[in-house]
Amino acid sequence: MHYQITHRIIYTYDRPVLLAPHSIRMQPRCDVTQRLHQFSLTIEPEPKRSVDNLDLDGNAVTRVWFPDEPITSLTIEAMSQVETRRTNPFDYLLEPWAVRLPIDYPVSLLDRLHPYLTGQFSRLSGGGDSAAVQLAQEVWEATSGNVVSFLSELADRIYTQCGYRLRDNGDALPAGITWRQKSGSCRDYAVLFTEVCRAVGLAARFVSGYQEGDVESDDRHLHAWTEVYLPGAGWRGYDPTQGLATADAHIALVACPTSHQTAPVSGTLKQAAGVSSQMRYNLKITKIDGETG
Repeated sequence: MHYQITHRIIYTYDRPVLLAPHSIRMQPRCDVTQRLHQFSLTIEPEPKRSVDNLDLDGNAVTRVWFPDEPITSLTIEAMSQVETRRTNPFDYLLEPWAVRLPIDYPVSLLDRLHPYLTGQFSRLSGGGDSAAVQLAQEVWEATSGNVVSFLSELADRIYTQCGYRLRDNGDALPAGITWRQKSGSCRDYAVLFTEVCRAVGLAARFVSGYQEGDVESDDRHLHAWTEVYLPGAGWRGYDPTQGLATADAHIALVACPTSHQTAPVSGTLKQAAGVSSQMRYNLKITKIDGETG
């Protein structure tokens, strides 16, 4: 699939402010699952300096510094043309030792996967989320520990048993809250899915990006899902909001161990005491034909 994406974010302030450095994560990744053909980033006010970096997980991050001039609004617009290439999400063969849970990772691989095996909220709860652990045990029992069946069953349970609600702002909720309330946004479901995977020893990470959705609708939002590391298959996506494995209708921006590391824009104000701000956005995703160049 070929897509053209325009993502605009606008911040407005109730009084003139000075902007501290910001980090922008709005460039779709380019790998074996998707190819980035074109990308441009427009920022107003224009930064005095801009540097493109790669973070620890290989995500593209643009770091910008602004002039010391008071402003009342900040506009960031990213335009992308992306080709998604994974039409079959199950085109793999697992390593023989990774077919059933628990997976006995080689020590060298286990060390590298450590950040993706630790619960996002473990520092708050003192360990794994009890609700995530209970759900993991139930799905494990229902699937007899088969890895592929476990992931499909987990995605389906969240999709069928929880009600979706849109939350434009705010951090993702802990897994236990989402599962007990049986309600959440896509980022809440992604955190829940991730935590349940980690509870059974499956390395998982949070993904922020876009999803094709209804091509006839102009109501578009940033999306979130989970990628699980499967030995023999690499990172594979699961979208519990839709109850499916991801393929060529999902466009990934950023993948990190925790959800807060994937925010499209992060930064602060200089001397922000008493300043009120508002954020609004516009997202347009268009399916296009043929080569994008």
